[in-house]
Amino acid sequence: MYMMELTERVENVLELSLTQKNGLEKLHVNTVRDLLWHFPARYEDFSRFKTISNVTPKEHITVEGKITHIDLRKTWKSKVAIAEGTFADATGTLKLIWFHQPYIARFLKDGDLIRIRGEIQSGKRGLYIANPFFEKIDRLSISLNIKERGLIPVYPETRGISSRWLHFHITKLLQSASLNFKDILPKAILTTYHLPSLIHSLRAIHTPRNEREAEGARKRFAFEEIFLLQLSRIKERKLLEKKKSFILKTDEEALKEFLEKPPFTLTASQRIVLEDLKNDIATPTPMARLLEGDVGSGKTILAAIISFIAVKNDAQVAYMAPTEILASQHFNAFSELFKGLRIKIGLITSSDTRVFPSKAFPKTSAHVSRTQLLRWAKSGEIKILIGTHALIEKKVQFNNLALIVVDEQHRFGVQQRARLARTKMQTENPLPHFLSMTATPIPRTLALTVYGDLDLSVLDEMPPGRSPTETMILMGRTRKKAWDTMREEINKGHQAFVICPRIEHDDDRIKSVKKEAERLKKEIFPDFTIGVLHGKLTPKEKETTMEKYKKGEIQILVSTSVIEVGIDIPNATVMVVEGAERFGLAQLHQMRGRIGRGKHKSIFFVISDSQGEKTKDRLHALRNARSGFELAEYDLQLRGAGELTGSSQWGISDVGMEALKNIKMVEAARKEARNIIEKDPELSQSPLLKGEIEIINKKLLHFE
Repeated sequence: MYMMELTERVENVLELSLTQKNGLEKLHVNTVRDLLWHFPARYEDFSRFKTISNVTPKEHITVEGKITHIDLRKTWKSKVAIAEGTFADATGTLKLIWFHQPYIARFLKDGDLIRIRGEIQSGKRGLYIANPFFEKIDRLSISLNIKERGLIPVYPETRGISSRWLHFHITKLLQSASLNFKDILPKAILTTYHLPSLIHSLRAIHTPRNEREAEGARKRFAFEEIFLLQLSRIKERKLLEKKKSFILKTDEEALKEFLEKPPFTLTASQRIVLEDLKNDIATPTPMARLLEGDVGSGKTILAAIISFIAVKNDAQVAYMAPTEILASQHFNAFSELFKGLRIKIGLITSSDTRVFPSKAFPKTSAHVSRTQLLRWAKSGEIKILIGTHALIEKKVQFNNLALIVVDEQHRFGVQQRARLARTKMQTENPLPHFLSMTATPIPRTLALTVYGDLDLSVLDEMPPGRSPTETMILMGRTRKKAWDTMREEINKGHQAFVICPRIEHDDDRIKSVKKEAERLKKEIFPDFTIGVLHGKLTPKEKETTMEKYKKGEIQILVSTSVIEVGIDIPNATVMVVEGAERFGLAQLHQMRGRIGRGKHKSIFFVISDSQGEKTKDRLHALRNARSGFELAEYDLQLRGAGELTGSSQWGISDVGMEALKNIKMVEAARKEARNIIEKDPELSQSPLLKGEIEIINKKLLHFE
């Protein structure tokens, strides 16, 4: 039998066309290992396929057949757009109806072969399915006798690489080759947790005999991935604890004087976290702390205080924000907080370099050349340097960097924070302390896995003076209530946001920033000034738009979710989110936090044309939840952490993300990882594990 190495390139094993090579690259499949670890997203149980002649009302079914007729019409009273089709197999016909999805009538054509899933309903005109899931197919599975084969895997696919192609070639590899690899998980762990071996799991996940076998394989790979991530993080923490850092003592008198200025009225929660931070930086071990706090809980104030302590020790601070808008906003906030203290603060982004205070006008900032700013940072003259990814550039050098603050941690992921820490230190110098902050609620299992090398602090109290925000849900109804409220608020001198899922108009069912701004101006609010904000604008255009909005020159800002992080407009009292089902609950919660920042009551409208029960449940959870952390746990269970935060941010596969719903599995993996590191910190006795986490660390340090 042919001996195959997992590291072999796929093109050396399979004959591939150029289109197939490009498709595999898009799926990040380069080696035999990548191909074998490209797991099915789900399985079709062909033993449960139905024919139209034997379906019954209230039954959830999967049927394959042909579209025999489809057209578009509107309901008589409400004028709701309906795509209505007739679907047939060899045994009968069935009505299919899609509400609020007129594009389907253009997408599907008479004669198309499709597979549908949904619940059979009974009406005056017979049996039908409302809003069925459907996918086009190139042939009927039953005609290929697949029905007798039970579970068939359905893989993530792309142009040139179909699920059928993947299933055929993966199965062939598993049957024809002797794969040369050893099990990563120690035998003791496999035995303790009743996990199948690697070879058995690979065969079971790709060609399962039943659902139980497939689930057992997924459980094994989920445990393995979480275990390896935990191992990597705990090993990093052990190494960090051996390093030396700066001892930053707090001058209590100077700090007391600093805190006497507004807005430093700290909550009890902020005071507790501040003591943690002060204790951390006063020791020679590098601080590694994650600060979680709901939107508006006062994280930036704590970052300013800890930066003040560092500067009073004649040290430097690097403060990294995920967007130019937020970096600029923090620069302005720090300039105000440190006014009169003779502390030089710099801003560096891809499009701007500034310094505060200006020599000519000490109460304002001034634009300086990039060369001059870098010179001041390197000499130590600039004490606090605020920026975006530009801080990671090799040209940015520090003289005495003692503290790194990364805002909105989830926007960078582990890669960038690791990159920043490593590029700004030399082995002979002390390591800087590290503070990471996020307003995105992170489920406990995700925090334990991805941030296993960080101590965790939580701000669970809101500062006084914040007005409550009312959340109103509009499900497939007229927007009149939202527009009337918006008009009332703007007439009172306030401002509003309208959030859309897309920038460009490319789908009738999804609102876009450009088209919606144009429609609002022409049809709804011709008497108001409307601006747009999205990711395709240049940094200068974004800055100009935000300045106009802050000054009140723009009354309605139509934007993508780019506003969810850090935008602070106390005068904004209304936000309308279109296509709310397309955002995670944590994202919606972040958006809601952009209003209600002043003394006036604010209203948050979430609008969804989806009639699904899950969407209704999610939006009601958003309205009723007491905190973002409660929402995070809810969204994790309902949609998964990949939907919650974007799996690309964490480098965790879909299988790993599903494991995060199981706190017992995460804690078990953490316990086993800790036991191994306690006995063998360098993993010298476990070369397989050492090799695996080296691969993980390379991925984490890869900065795209």
